[in-house]
Amino acid sequence: MTAQAVVLVAGQGQGWRQIGELLVACGLSSVIGLEREIRGKSAGLRTQAIVGTSAALIMLVSKYGFADVLVAKQVVLDPSRVAAQIVSGIGFLGAGLIITRQGTVRGLTTAAAVWETAAIGMAAGAGMLVLAVVVTGLHFVIVTGFTLLTPHLPGVNCGTVHLHVTYEDGRGVLRHLLEACTSRRWAVTNLAVGNGAQPEVLGDLLDGVTGERQRQVSITLTLTGGDVINAAAVLVTVDGVSHINRIQDDRE
Repeated sequence: MTAQAVVLVAGQGQGWRQIGELLVACGLSSVIGLEREIRGKSAGLRTQAIVGTSAALIMLVSKYGFADVLVAKQVVLDPSRVAAQIVSGIGFLGAGLIITRQGTVRGLTTAAAVWETAAIGMAAGAGMLVLAVVVTGLHFVIVTGFTLLTPHLPGVNCGTVHLHVTYEDGRGVLRHLLEACTSRRWAVTNLAVGNGAQPEVLGDLLDGVTGERQRQVSITLTLTGGDVINAAAVLVTVDGVSHINRIQDDRE
């Protein structure tokens, strides 16, 4: 095969049809991710879109990426074996990035992005530069545009939040917190305390009114339910609560 023929063959599989196939894969996987996001599942909109787009790119690389090393009716070598091992190997790397802690899954989008990066590298190495650039652009659309879109989705507030709550000890604040959650039909799916039996003691805080020292304790609550995204603003009004920090559900 001449050098000119190699260049021509290497340019195949990068037309509007393939770009359209990538866009369709991104769109359809986003629809599935949208349903997951509305239901508050860990693998949501961004994760599903990245995985679906990456899988489409890997499939296109498999179909068109090795034409420059093939001769009619004769395979000079089989580079697809190496590509297949890349997909499997990166899968193990992605699994190592996923953390399950106290019933919460984190790192899914990061793992999907690593898999996507491998697919982009495969496309670039196969000479499919156009598709590699297109998928790189789609990545930023997904992680930036979908992040801005997610808070405005109908029903997206029916999900899960993680709150770090600090309150005054000895005033029955925890009971009032749980009552407030129950009254709004928020389920407490996890309650993390300092030593497994008692809340974590943070120390004493001087009361500016009485001048007495109030012992401050801390817990971590995981809540699920409708409009739970506003839980911090509601629970901070409970008498005795010093402050509440929302722990970001890191699915990046």
